[in-house]
Amino acid sequence: MGLPKCKLFVMILLFAVEIPFPVQADEHEHTYTDKEEVVLWMNTVGPYHNRQETYKYFSLPFCVGTKKTISHYHETLGEALQGVELEFSGLDIKFKDEVMQTTYCEIELDKARRDAFVYAIKNHYWYQMYIDDLPIWGIVGEADENGEDYFLWTYKKLEIGYNGNRIVDVNLTSEGKVKLVPNTRIAMSYSVKWKKSDVKFEDRFDKYLDPSFFQHRIHWFSIFNSFMMVIFLVGLVSMILMRTLRKDYARYSKEEEMDDMDRDLGDEYGWKQVHGDVFRPSSHPMIFSSFIGSGCQIFSVSLIVIIVAMIEDLYTERGSMLSTAIFVYAATSPVNGYFGGSLYAKQGGRRWIKQMFIGAFLIPAMVCGTAFFINFIAIYYHASRAIPFGTMVAVCCICFFVILPLNLVGTILGRNLSGQPNFPCRVNAVPRPIPEKKWFMEPAVIVCLGGILPFGSIFIEMYFIFTSFWAYKIYYVYGFMMLVLVILCIVTVCVTIVCTYFLLNAEDYRWQWTSFLSAASTAVYVYMYSFYYYFFKTKMYGLFQTSFYFGYMAVFSTALGIMCGRRSRFDF
Repeated sequence: MGLPKCKLFVMILLFAVEIPFPVQADEHEHTYTDKEEVVLWMNTVGPYHNRQETYKYFSLPFCVGTKKTISHYHETLGEALQGVELEFSGLDIKFKDEVMQTTYCEIELDKARRDAFVYAIKNHYWYQMYIDDLPIWGIVGEADENGEDYFLWTYKKLEIGYNGNRIVDVNLTSEGKVKLVPNTRIAMSYSVKWKKSDVKFEDRFDKYLDPSFFQHRIHWFSIFNSFMMVIFLVGLVSMILMRTLRKDYARYSKEEEMDDMDRDLGDEYGWKQVHGDVFRPSSHPMIFSSFIGSGCQIFSVSLIVIIVAMIEDLYTERGSMLSTAIFVYAATSPVNGYFGGSLYAKQGGRRWIKQMFIGAFLIPAMVCGTAFFINFIAIYYHASRAIPFGTMVAVCCICFFVILPLNLVGTILGRNLSGQPNFPCRVNAVPRPIPEKKWFMEPAVIVCLGGILPFGSIFIEMYFIFTSFWAYKIYYVYGFMMLVLVILCIVTVCVTIVCTYFLLNAEDYRWQWTSFLSAASTAVYVYMYSFYYYFFKTKMYGLFQTSFYFGYMAVFSTALGIMCGRRSRFDF
């Protein structure tokens, strides 16, 4: 539904804060009176094995009912970004008013339309519909055993359950299998049966959940196993560091009692020798500070969204999870500016405005760049995932008029409140030469090995998250996700402490990037696991789905790596 140009900015604000426009059907209150209109929305159609490759329902030559068209528009930014394309079915459905099998339209099946249906049936196309925000799925058709004849399901048998004046259940049965023969007419029909249900309105989405999958004993065992690993790792790190540091302190105390000649003849080595260089600014401090600030923001967003999801059932509203994440990300922009700006000031950075811009647009540029690249492919395929131009403008406006100003506020606060260096010892004017060390003490080796344990603590949860996003499962066990997030933080901190100690003990004071990357390397293992998941756990195919999968998995892995790298900054 077109909007006047003067309302564009209002539309952007409503997208951002997720306030719906007035609608012509009473769906937002979810209450109906007898004989009141109930709208059946047709959403998308696409191949079953490619969940993200979806097209408008009427891109296939289905016919529409005779009832007057009702326009629909994206009510939230999340809806638009997720490719929700609701179109009115044209079916006349009224609350508690049963409809016997009725023909609502006929399809003139010429050769082109038959070929379109045959292609859809060969690729196992399914479609999605909505009644009162409840999703319904159906299959387009099927082929015979020999794959020579193809049949279209023509009869939609709807059974709607109600409790009082609310709809609590919807079921679809596809019947009326008709062979696809060119130059024939196919009658499409439907029926509606209403039945009283004892299901509470608050529990009407429970039928879409899969407790046997998400609450399987393997899931519980993986959480228990991760907790045991955390306890073991924390104990091991504490024991190693306490014993090692005690020995180091004893050795250094003994050296302090020696005279200068004995100390010069002694074998000096270890982390204490680099105390004058350990607080030296990192290389590329602007980029490093931006990564740290972005990691703090991603962690804040993850924590807040998980808490909100634990309190509210976000899966019950279309696009609500994505809309919530975008809103929280924009609102937490001061966190990015505060930690990134303060760290850059501590390291003596002067070009703080440039650092602020890099920190503010680091994640949005990565996400938008990937999304716009995939958008070109979606446009080529005429897929519903193609992002509308108005949505692009809304996203850009959020970046420039919400995220950037809030990031500026955080940067100013960070520089003024905690931007002064408060190091416990003076930094040497001349950098100390870095001695040669064994190969396994090299930063590259430490970085590669650092991500193994953090990945090991979350890879089972990654399977459940991937399955909910790339398959047909609704993720709802956010308590598990919160536990995994806590475990990941503890394991990451322990691993980076050990990696940093080994590096400093080898008298290499370039610990900032090594500490960050040793934790961030978790993302590499997650991305490698995504390859395994793609080839062995899914049946995805085609350029669009493949680019969508690996593109957004790269974004997810990079964001996870930046967040884990932030957890390595235990020095302030």
